[in-house]
Amino acid sequence: MDRQERECLIQQYAEGPARLASATATVPTPALKWRPAPDAWSAHEIVCHCADAEAMVATRIRMLVAEGAPLIAGIDQDAWTQAFDYHALSLEPALGAVAATRAHTVEELRRFPEAAWLREGHHPERGRYSATEWLRMYASHLHDHAQQIEGNVAAWTTHVADGEE
Repeated sequence: MDRQERECLIQQYAEGPARLASATATVPTPALKWRPAPDAWSAHEIVCHCADAEAMVATRIRMLVAEGAPLIAGIDQDAWTQAFDYHALSLEPALGAVAATRAHTVEELRRFPEAAWLREGHHPERGRYSATEWLRMYASHLHDHAQQIEGNVAAWTTHVADGEE
């Protein structure tokens, strides 16, 4: 990955919290905890997942850069959603945690020397796991979840219009 591509991905990563907050702001209150399917997440759960994921993701890049060939732990995100009863948590602290963690991580990403981007560890599900792969994966993570939230709102609107509420 060249420097220009990396900077574009870092910028996308930096813009994620605003994109997530913007999508969340469009969710009508009655739709926040509505699930479009029994095994799907509500908008509320998506935001709380993002807060927990940011903590894990921020740790992963730091481990990759600071430690020699670290083992990068995976998580069962559905188990976390249930174990931490995301619907019982407030959205404001979750959105704040996402924004603060990303802002701090972006500052570090922009200061990494070239050699940091070549660092690698091992992920039990993905195998070899590099700092560059980390950036490619997480630059769009919040954007993807913002789209998921927008999809939930569209499905909820149809659900309500069809009189299913």
